[in-house]
Amino acid sequence: MTAGLPVVCAALGDATRWEILTRLGRGPLSASALARELPVSRQAIGKHLEVLREVGLVESEQRGREVVYLAVGARLGALARELDRIGRSWDSRLLRIKELAEGPPEAEGTAK
Repeated sequence: MTAGLPVVCAALGDATRWEILTRLGRGPLSASALARELPVSRQAIGKHLEVLREVGLVESEQRGREVVYLAVGARLGALARELDRIGRSWDSRLLRIKELAEGPPEAEGTAK
């Protein structure tokens, strides 16, 4: 399942989920391994991983008796492109506002 931009950003708005995703970006880890690295319980890690999975940023994979989690690069790339598109749109709007604000002053007595 892939969620819309606001839902993905809301999921990433949590510092623990951001840290989990950052660590998964370095390589696959189990929930237990993440719990050993972060000051959060194994159960809380599981809940955070589920949120990240629901928005399409994380996938799970069975490796023997262990389940490991991986960051989904394609989804992160799509998110980056969408944010970049929004940024360019705002840059364009702000440039236009600047041009209008700094435009030549109208001559006095000129009829509109």
